[in-house]
Amino acid sequence: MANTRTGWEGELERWLKPFLERLGHKARQRMCPLYVAGLIGPGDRKSVAPMAERFAPGNYDQLHHFVAAGVWDAAPLETELLIQADGLVGASDAVLVIDDTAMPKKGKHSVGVAAQYASALGKTANCQTLVSLTLARGEVPVTVALRLFLPESWTSDRARLKQAGVPAEHRTARTKPEIALAEIDRMIAAGVRFGCALADAGYGLSAPFRQGLTARGLAWAVGIPRHLKVYPVGVQLIWPIAKRGRPRRRSIPDILSIAAEDMLADAKWRNISWRTGTKGKLKARFAAVRVRTADGAAQRIRDKGQQHLPGDEAWLIGEHRASGEKKYYLANLPVETNLRTLAAILKARWVCEQAHQQMKEELGLDHFEGRSWQGLHRHALMIMIAYAFLQHRRLTQAKRGKKNQRSTASTKLAGRTSRHRQSHHPTTAAMPALPKIARRHAA
Repeated sequence: MANTRTGWEGELERWLKPFLERLGHKARQRMCPLYVAGLIGPGDRKSVAPMAERFAPGNYDQLHHFVAAGVWDAAPLETELLIQADGLVGASDAVLVIDDTAMPKKGKHSVGVAAQYASALGKTANCQTLVSLTLARGEVPVTVALRLFLPESWTSDRARLKQAGVPAEHRTARTKPEIALAEIDRMIAAGVRFGCALADAGYGLSAPFRQGLTARGLAWAVGIPRHLKVYPVGVQLIWPIAKRGRPRRRSIPDILSIAAEDMLADAKWRNISWRTGTKGKLKARFAAVRVRTADGAAQRIRDKGQQHLPGDEAWLIGEHRASGEKKYYLANLPVETNLRTLAAILKARWVCEQAHQQMKEELGLDHFEGRSWQGLHRHALMIMIAYAFLQHRRLTQAKRGKKNQRSTASTKLAGRTSRHRQSHHPTTAAMPALPKIARRHAA
């Protein structure tokens, strides 16, 4: 970008400065702003060729080389993204949402593509799946990590991994929760601030994932399947008396674990509203009880077969929606946390879904046409940088709006505002669309 650019492109160039300093090479410093501007700018397709045509005529080869084949390390830019995201929305009352997003893809050669469940389609489809981490505060999300999940059909095929350029350290099979915990470690190392980690049942059903969050000293609230076993909070470990044979060497719980939905069957349910949406207050019926998780060591108990012993104490929360749908959650939040606070924290996860939708529809997350691991992750990184910039603009505009509102209020109090010429400064919506860019026409 030329230094003479003004408007949003000039603002983007200034905002990208710390990222460009980490890139080092002048050619890369020139291509990075062009790529990010191409993602933000006009046009329905955000793959390299149409972006080059609109924003870098004659530079297709350089732009393609930058994202797909250039020799540069993405780690410094990923670290800078964490720093910028923390500056935008990091705080003790921020949340970190762990989720994944599927990108439908044809063929079988693009890295990680396989028949797997795509939440966007609500069915199993040929797609790539990215594990995502999104930092959010005040309903403003900033996605800080997108890592490709490799199905078994890929991790078991060494030639296929090599052909797609998958780095050696990523060729071993890893579950989505394991990928998420590795990314959380990277965030913690960078000093990113948040108060609670949130995840859906795809992650929450994993005892090692919940235990991993606890081991890192994190507060968490996660979805679980209705059949996940829990114990009453008062469960005790006792020493069984053997009627014959050798004395028992291990203690057992004095009561068996039961399914989460059964534990809440007799609970007191309350109507809770957690925020106001476009169609009015969002509300559902909630109930919560203290329990012990059933994720301790597995042990045979009498004639009941293998049972998991009681683990840590936690909140078990149920949600009954107006549609009839029922959801269940576990949270290690303090015992004094009230039901309204529990519900509000659980429902804060929705901003992640909105971020995924915006990154696909407005920035072209699923438009990358290359097949390599490196190209896909670099494209995803540029998407996250572009998204963070737009949230920076949104927060800046919101501050200006508040300042103007205060100025208008002061003028009214001073009696200097004309009845027929009053200024109107709309407040920023809670979490609608990304801020509108004054976009130039496509070349």
